[in-house]
Amino acid sequence: MVMPRFVRPKEGDSESSPNLYVANCGPAVGLSFDTIASAFSSFGEVKGVYAADESGARVIVSFLEPASAHSAFIALNGRPCPHLGGRSLHIRHSILQPPSSRGMASVPVSLNASDLNIPGLYLFHDFISAVEEEQLLQAVDTGSWISLSKRRVQHYGYKFCYDTRNVDTKQHLGALPSFVSFILERISLSPDIPEKLDLDQLTVNEYPPGVGLSPHIDTHSAFEGLIFSLSLAGPCIMEFRRYIAGSWVPKTASRSDTEVENPNSCSEVPRKAIYLPPRSMLLLSGEARCAWHHYIPHHKIDKVNKTTIRRGSRRVSFTFRKGWRLENHLPWVQVRRGPCECEFPQYCDSQSQT
Repeated sequence: MVMPRFVRPKEGDSESSPNLYVANCGPAVGLSFDTIASAFSSFGEVKGVYAADESGARVIVSFLEPASAHSAFIALNGRPCPHLGGRSLHIRHSILQPPSSRGMASVPVSLNASDLNIPGLYLFHDFISAVEEEQLLQAVDTGSWISLSKRRVQHYGYKFCYDTRNVDTKQHLGALPSFVSFILERISLSPDIPEKLDLDQLTVNEYPPGVGLSPHIDTHSAFEGLIFSLSLAGPCIMEFRRYIAGSWVPKTASRSDTEVENPNSCSEVPRKAIYLPPRSMLLLSGEARCAWHHYIPHHKIDKVNKTTIRRGSRRVSFTFRKGWRLENHLPWVQVRRGPCECEFPQYCDSQSQT
């Protein structure tokens, strides 16, 4: 079944739409779709509640009548909802995207990062062995998974918050697990990696077949300049997009970019794609980390040039990052000493707030 896609309405069309985009609401914050539908049904008949993206904290509430959606917007936007535990909701109108406009032209897929000509992007094939891959998978499968709307995750070092795309500094989970020590050592000893960091945050994602990742840039204010992503078990295609006007996901859930709500909503952007095989390590640094959105299409089958590749029963990624440090030698947290000094302010949440 193909899930409907929703986009931000044009100016003046808001009140004619029966659909609402609701942030700070969803399974990731302890609210089931049935609970959400029941809370909004007091304003009129609810046709359905859908996940707006993979965060689990943003949903689409679709009413039968536009007037019902407008009444719910007036009553609940920016206000606590008593039927949802007093949670404050951040709402905007949304419209269903016609099926004829959903498609985007395919992008040629490269096998090597150098072919994409994106500064700061590196791909290291066979970074680990097949035996090491199996050991890593066994290690995480003995741990506790957190279920999101479409995938499972584990956090080490610091918990990652999907509604703010930031780490939770109040939940320091301890040192990174011993089963990744050889990876950290291999990174530190690699002559091909331009900078060495004391990585202290790890997110493990498990993607079922057909599940991808919405376009995003990892928040500048949360992490330092290098992000490593190790692919295990199954392959995928990762696409990179450079939105000329700039875009970033704010710390609060009161705003959200259209491309997060609907990754196919903008076609006139530079787009490049790379194939990530199992056991490969992707490094995002510089421009690739700070200015290009990365995105995994929601496909069960990928086209790599003239070859058709099925993704497999699961894909697991290990994403390593490093948080920023406060002054006065306080513990590792995500807050920096001052605004980010990167060369891409239009994509930077830190500089956009100064």
